[in-house]
This record gives sequence, structure tokens and C-alpha cells, in this order.
Amino acid sequence: MSKARRFTGWHMTTILVAFFAVVITVNIVMARFALSTFGGTVVENSYIASQHYNEWLARAAAQDRLGWDKSATLDADRHIELAVRSQGKPLDGLATTATLSHPLGQLPARAVHFAPAADGRLISRETVPAGRWRLDLSVRRGADEARYQIDLQ
Repeated sequence: MSKARRFTGWHMTTILVAFFAVVITVNIVMARFALSTFGGTVVENSYIASQHYNEWLARAAAQDRLGWDKSATLDADRHIELAVRSQGKPLDGLATTATLSHPLGQLPARAVHFAPAADGRLISRETVPAGRWRLDLSVRRGADEARYQIDLQ
């Protein structure tokens, strides 16, 4: 007959140390992932941003009333093909301001310039590097303006 081993203080100490080692390790790993993937702040000062909230809502409502429809795709050479239409017809005389930024802020933002192409489309002069990118686009026609954020891959 074998003798049963007793549960001692050393056993309890080992269990507690192992438990807290696992918890601390998981916390360190998760904190590392969070810090390495967070690109920064959304707004510099949330109080100041809140003061402009109603203005932003009014601008969004005005943009919706324009009825403009946009599409942006990447061609085979990774140039952005942009089409802005109203009631299915291409809009002409557009002025654009565009910035291409990495969604996590790990790479510097870069300006994008567009040249007119066939069918009322606009083609970017610059190519888009491989990976995920966000296009912050402002389109103006006379006094009308629309702003878009478009994810590109």
C-alpha cells in the first residue's frame, strides 16, 4: 500500500506562483499587442471636438442632400480610380484634395493628386503601396463639398 502525499504549504505556494505568473504573462502580452497596433489619438482634444459636433452633423446633412455617389478602386498598377456621380451621371469640374494614410498610423501620410480620365473618372498620379490604406478625400464642385474616408487594400 502506498503512502498518500500530503498537501503542504510548498504545494500551495507553487500553485499561487504559477497562477500569477500566467496572469502577469498574459497581461504583458496583451499590453504589448495593444501598444504595437494602436496608431494614436482620434482627436487631439475631445472637448474641442465636441464643440464642433453640431457643425459636423450639419455638414454631413448638406453632403447627403447633394446626392453624390462615389466609388474608388485600385487598378492593376495600384493607381486609385475615382468616380463621383450625381443621379448616375459623372460630375465634371471637380477639385479634389486627398491624403493617403496608414490606418494604424505606422507609416507617414502622403498627398494624392488626381488627373482626369475617360468617362468622368479621376486617376491618381501616385501609386498606392501594398497593404491597407485609408483615403481621406475632399471633393469640391463650386460651393458644394463632400468629404469621404475610403478604405483601400
